[in-house]
Amino acid sequence: MDFTNRSGPTQNLDVEPSTTPGNNLKRSNSNSKSTNNGQWTRIGILAGLAAVVILIVGVIVLVASNNNNSKDSTEFSYTKTSKMQAVFLNTGQVYFGHIQTLNNNFLILSDIFYLQTSSNGSSTSSSTSGSNVTLVKLGCELHRPYDQMVINRSQVTFWENLQSDGQVATAVATYQKNNPGPQKCVDQSTSAGTSTGSSAQSATGNTKP
Repeated sequence: MDFTNRSGPTQNLDVEPSTTPGNNLKRSNSNSKSTNNGQWTRIGILAGLAAVVILIVGVIVLVASNNNNSKDSTEFSYTKTSKMQAVFLNTGQVYFGHIQTLNNNFLILSDIFYLQTSSNGSSTSSSTSGSNVTLVKLGCELHRPYDQMVINRSQVTFWENLQSDGQVATAVATYQKNNPGPQKCVDQSTSAGTSTGSSAQSATGNTKP
């Protein structure tokens, strides 16, 4: 008897690995992991670049700030706190006092005096001959300012320390000795509504500080 055909048709058991559901799932997971890894890598690179940029900007700001502070503190260190300073403005006006703050933007002056020139005669000539130079304490002017002045640094031509035995420092010391306590202003208003201020001491002739 022929038993060759009794087993029925043979089945092809060779299956392509790519067509099995398990392999397809593995490939999908592998592709997803690769995509996620690529995204995280790009995010990490961008975050690193942002951190570097922030660090560079911070260093630049810090260096610039230190340079400004260094310049300011170096110049301010030249002030002799126990002495008076003379501050010359580009307008020609000069103020005497104590520098409290000095930086690239402004200068703060306190205990302020300034020079006032008045002519002895009726001449309006700008010559200093025959005129009185008076050292005036700031505060008794018509607008009654406080004894502190904030000066724009761009207006300052130069400043200098004054010696204690100079004419200005001596006049200020004499004024402070003769006028202890708060400044007392006497109403000296004229018909024009102006005030002559409060004199510390007068000097005649061409004497300059």
